[in-house]
Amino acid sequence: MRPTTKFAKLGNDRVGYQVLGQGPVDLVFLTGMSSHIDLRWEEPLNEYFLHRLASFSRLILFDRRGTGVSDPAPFDRLPTWEEWADDMRIVLDTVDSERAAIMAWFDGGPMAMLFAATYPERAAALVLAHTAARYVRADDYPQGFAPDVAERLLQTVAELWGTDGFASIAAPSRSHDEGFRQRYGRYLRAAARPRDVTAQLRNLLSSDVRHALPLIQCPTLVLNRSGYRMVSTEQARYLVEHIPNARLVELPGTDGILVTEHVSEILGSIEEFLNRIPGGSVADRVLATVLFTDIAKSTDLAAAMGDRSWKAVLETHDEVIRDQVARFQGRFIESAGDGVLATFDRPGRAIRAAAAIQESIRALGIDIRAGLHAGEIELREGAHRVGG
Repeated sequence: MRPTTKFAKLGNDRVGYQVLGQGPVDLVFLTGMSSHIDLRWEEPLNEYFLHRLASFSRLILFDRRGTGVSDPAPFDRLPTWEEWADDMRIVLDTVDSERAAIMAWFDGGPMAMLFAATYPERAAALVLAHTAARYVRADDYPQGFAPDVAERLLQTVAELWGTDGFASIAAPSRSHDEGFRQRYGRYLRAAARPRDVTAQLRNLLSSDVRHALPLIQCPTLVLNRSGYRMVSTEQARYLVEHIPNARLVELPGTDGILVTEHVSEILGSIEEFLNRIPGGSVADRVLATVLFTDIAKSTDLAAAMGDRSWKAVLETHDEVIRDQVARFQGRFIESAGDGVLATFDRPGRAIRAAAAIQESIRALGIDIRAGLHAGEIELREGAHRVGG
């Protein structure tokens, strides 16, 4: 089922929006300049992603002015970020959403951060994906692009926007998929004209919303792919360091588009984060999931490799598992020979951690077996004990 497109009125302008799902939390999804709420459904990867979001939320989509089905931006100037945030506010008012979680991708980020700082009573949570508080380097912000890099980026986007070649920038993993390239090019042509996109991107590269970060009061999840060139890990970490109650989930891959790589992992992280919004007091006994792993055929491998090589493999094995456990917000308890013990607060997180560990460990030429036990555990001065 695809939702019906409707329009909210903002002065003389119309802002197109869609609503689907009946989940316990309202979730508004911002995609900035590359937005067209009708054609978004023509891409199967997008359709799956949006339906999954709507399975655990009431999902609200809209095109900000100057993109997609909404009215164009004024010819002589772009809306300010605050004015674009008004687009979201009027849509939320129209659909009777008093308080919503806000998920923002790339140039939707400044809108989301400013909205959360300006209307803290209306922002239940933030999910910031592949976005930054500032993009161009400054004396007090070395994380950004050099100015000449930013200028080359503008030229590249102006040249490739609306062509199937733009997939090589936004989704390198799909750049050899001719069907995807054609669908994506058609989508971008409908989302915005090259001239407008160049203006919006120049506006983004000159933006700086760092002042708003300390004012964001809601829980914040920052998602960033380690190989994505448009937003570095350092820029993502800056958000986490300056937004109170924020945490970072670093993802593998190179694509800027969320729907093309490790989609289940992304959706799981978002769902678990939104489920935790209400919060609550910390108990002495909690439900948790325990992860056990061991190396398959470890005795034979150790004999074949020899003590020195096997020790090096075990050290790298433990390091990889520690990184993956931390990545999925687990706790590394101990390493015992060729196996480890870790705990997680949710089974889904533990399952994804186990899958990621298996994928990473194969690079060492070994396989692991993983077992999970979900149940009640006792927290005792920072220690975990499995309960009955």
